[in-house]
Amino acid sequence: MTSTSASGSSVAIIFLILCLVRTNQAIWLTLPSSGTKCVSEEIQNNVVVLADYVVIPDDHSHSPTISAKVTSPYGNNLHQKENSTNGQFAFTTHEAGNYLACFWVDNNPGGGGVSVNIDWKTGIAAKDWESVARKEKIEGLELELRKLEGAVEAIHENLLYLKGRESEMRDVSERTNARVAWFSMMSLAVCIIVSTLQLWHLKSFFQKKKLI
Repeated sequence: MTSTSASGSSVAIIFLILCLVRTNQAIWLTLPSSGTKCVSEEIQNNVVVLADYVVIPDDHSHSPTISAKVTSPYGNNLHQKENSTNGQFAFTTHEAGNYLACFWVDNNPGGGGVSVNIDWKTGIAAKDWESVARKEKIEGLELELRKLEGAVEAIHENLLYLKGRESEMRDVSERTNARVAWFSMMSLAVCIIVSTLQLWHLKSFFQKKKLI
């Protein structure tokens, strides 16, 4: 009785953690007849990204086509495809920052906007667990524990990334505060010097006019 309860609690905890670290996003975009729409995500270094996109035609009598382009934070082109109704891109990040996926309409005989469904996965959600299970001959709770291990590693890496970003932001804030303080002191010094020169000039003027 106690053993069954503990096992059930373990499975519940595993399920909860996996839900918390899940990074699978289903995105629905409506592209205008002209112009571009983009989606982005801030991703750290050395993370697997996998995404599928497909055009959802409003009218099956015609098939609109779109173009897609994915760029890294430093502007490197990671994926580009034109005149397509669906596509997929997969890569491992080598730069930490904002990754951008942009879509626009190439051809739409029916006119109007075009709906696109994007299935965006990163990190542990992008891992092929079926292949892992076959390769290592694991299943059931053992597979869930392996997923949990991956989830914990992902959480640890995210915490380290956030800690690094916090340190960078703190350094920037401290440098900004130091520059503001220096600028304030310089402004005060300039005001004092200008005031002193003005007093000296007025005193000289009054002395020449023999007013004092």
